[in-house]
Amino acid sequence: MTSLTLILGGARSGKSRRAEALARESGLEVVYLATAEAMDAEMAERIVRHREDRAADGWLTVEEPLDLAGTLVREARPGRVVLVECLTTWLTNLMVHDRDLDAATADLLAWCSAPTGPSILVSNEVGFGIVPEHKMARDFRDHAGRLHQRVAERAGRVDLVVAGISMVVKG
Repeated sequence: MTSLTLILGGARSGKSRRAEALARESGLEVVYLATAEAMDAEMAERIVRHREDRAADGWLTVEEPLDLAGTLVREARPGRVVLVECLTTWLTNLMVHDRDLDAATADLLAWCSAPTGPSILVSNEVGFGIVPEHKMARDFRDHAGRLHQRVAERAGRVDLVVAGISMVVKG
């Protein structure tokens, strides 16, 4: 397994299933770094269900919606794989909480340049659709696209998942 893998795909494309399979195949301890926040009842239910699924796999779940780089520094190390789900949710959290996206992105990219252990970063590819109507949505799409480019430059492997089929883009 390369030290940094980026997996991109649309909603319900199978990207998470692909990331989880790579984590299992590594044979290492798995830390699942979840970035979602329960903003409504449906999301709270989804988070509980996902926690239970990961616990059944024996995976450690760390929930961190904002300090992704700091959590990677603490959790990533040789002998374990960290699976981050997902970068676009993290970006959304930063925007909703009015955080400094440039600083947070710079911190993440600094970590990605010299990862401290094998890691799999999952993200939604949002650049295949139409140009969003609203400024915030356009800003989000632009931030996500730039982030994906910069992470992909640093990653040893990049996969794109479409309709459950994973294609190696880099690696």
